[in-house]
Amino acid sequence: MVGVSLIIFGAAGDLAKRKLIPALYALFKQKKLSSCVMVGCAITNTTAQEILNEAKSFVGEVDDALWHVFSSLFYYQAGIHFTREADIEIFHQYVCEIEQLHGLGNKRLIYCAFSSDYFCELTHLMGKTKLAQRSCEVPLGWHRIVYEKPFGKDLASAREINRCIAYYFDEEQIYRIDHYLTKELAGNIALLRFTNCIFEPLWDNRYIDNVQIIVDESYTVSGRGLYYDKYGALRDMVQNHIMELIALIAMEPPTKLEAEQIRSERAYALQFIHYVDGILGQYQGYRDEPGVDPDSTTETWASLAVALENPRWSGVPFYVRTGKAMQKKETVIHIVFKSVECLLVHGCPVPANYLTIRIDPDAGFTLYLNAKKPGSMQDIIPVAMDFCHSCLYAQATPRPYEILLEEVLRGTQTVVVRFDEIEHAWRIIDEIRAKNLPVYQYAQGSCGPKEFQEFSQRHGIGWRS
Repeated sequence: MVGVSLIIFGAAGDLAKRKLIPALYALFKQKKLSSCVMVGCAITNTTAQEILNEAKSFVGEVDDALWHVFSSLFYYQAGIHFTREADIEIFHQYVCEIEQLHGLGNKRLIYCAFSSDYFCELTHLMGKTKLAQRSCEVPLGWHRIVYEKPFGKDLASAREINRCIAYYFDEEQIYRIDHYLTKELAGNIALLRFTNCIFEPLWDNRYIDNVQIIVDESYTVSGRGLYYDKYGALRDMVQNHIMELIALIAMEPPTKLEAEQIRSERAYALQFIHYVDGILGQYQGYRDEPGVDPDSTTETWASLAVALENPRWSGVPFYVRTGKAMQKKETVIHIVFKSVECLLVHGCPVPANYLTIRIDPDAGFTLYLNAKKPGSMQDIIPVAMDFCHSCLYAQATPRPYEILLEEVLRGTQTVVVRFDEIEHAWRIIDEIRAKNLPVYQYAQGSCGPKEFQEFSQRHGIGWRS
């Protein structure tokens, strides 16, 4: 991957410092980037060196000599407002000068690392100033534009943003990303299903009792209050990350395990999702966070029951739970199979089998089966058949944003969300938000509000731990 200009709008923000720059350094260290430049901009009055100094603490092990070379390729222009044409024109000229200085061609990866509030306006200005151009106008290169999640605030705003983008760019240039799709075990779900014959024949409502998806975070909004208070758990986590995990579990077998077929099947699954029940919560102390409205009713926790009304999944409830300030950080999926008819004289009921897919922090999956208890002819115990991905491949596993950036550089779109997927996800979120569900308080470090127990009892959920 040579001769690329990596342009970062919002280069002074947390996402650039915590995720993008460390990922770019990792790719640079692995020699997957060469003859490149990184050109960032934002309104913030800072310098390239100050940004890199802050980002360095998130890189991990640093080779000082290599970091020096990497740093020499990073440029930053302050005072650039994303909605002012004159500013974008100035920045475009700055990019051209740097590309000429380094003898680069016309290959640009443009990363929009800021709120979707500005996506439409910046897209218009990028197209108008020719900072980014449609594919047919770049015959000897390419321009690819990455849009961070969440893509809009609701279905209407998402459609408006997409209209803006489609006016200037081709679908093959557009990368609406969800970094959860780049997590190793999330990407492994389709392979786990479709390359193991013991799973796919059982992957339907005849054999699966329920599906549980848990995305818990132990930290609070951590200085992101101004952003988070505009979105909340439903729009920040459920609409993108959790809906994509549901889609990976629920999708029909694609013709091939290739990007477009997988995206089509994810979108097909999402169109069948319907809201059944839900409960929302807000951790105590949230309203005291910097940037948060003192009277905020924004949810920081949500537990939902949804259903997929199609032949494969009809009658199988999907339970999801996500929240901040939880007991522990965990992203896990439990596929709970139906119980078999118990033929034992005693020791009934027999525990159900289930498959656990751990995405974070200890990546791996475990299949829980029943076996005879040693020394007994009738007593049974659950046994775990465990694959610990993080134990075997921790050092060799790239971080999500490394995978994401490498995929964009290659021009592949497996980890990219197509707009019909986004539409289906926003439809269900808009439906839930229209219910005006009450928001209950919960203590930090707990499992959620006390009303959560009533919700679980109402649905007979035995949450796996």
